[in-house]
Amino acid sequence: MEATARRIQDDIAADAGRHWWQFLVSGAVWALFAITVFRFDITSVTAIGAVIGVFCIVAGVMQFFALGISSTGWRVVRVILGVLFILVGVAALAYPHRTFTEVAAIFAFFLLFKGFFDIMTSLMGRRVSDLWWITLLVGVAEILLAFWAAGNFGREAVLLVVWVGAAALAHAVTDFVLAARLYDLQRARQPRAA
Repeated sequence: MEATARRIQDDIAADAGRHWWQFLVSGAVWALFAITVFRFDITSVTAIGAVIGVFCIVAGVMQFFALGISSTGWRVVRVILGVLFILVGVAALAYPHRTFTEVAAIFAFFLLFKGFFDIMTSLMGRRVSDLWWITLLVGVAEILLAFWAAGNFGREAVLLVVWVGAAALAHAVTDFVLAARLYDLQRARQPRAA
């Protein structure tokens, strides 16, 4: 177990701790976006499709920004996830006027990919961080939201807005947890450097 924890910690780039504040700011921006989305009175499918498209593309770009904290295998996973998010976002922007069913299906794939990624990272990092369970819960919630979005439970504009807001809030929580983990990592590595 100790060897696994050491390998996961070694997979994080040596200078990753110095990036903690970027994820704190990113989490705050995602939280503000979530609150803002809930405040909008978006009732047209086109507007919701555009919001979902932009949301997914920004989430994909954020995966590329997170490459700086990974050193080996996680870089590949982040690139794949970033590309998938951007593709989902482009699909949502290309067809923002489609029915709620298609827009919800596109967003369901985003939630599913993000949920599996969060669960995977939380379980692999459970011996490294005490906050692993928060990311696990967020990942489970994202997967449940994905199945809710994919199901046919009576499509209404308000549901799509709720899904986007909940996903933004989940993204904020995972960024806050990552910021805390990186801050702890920075503090742990400082005495060794001195």
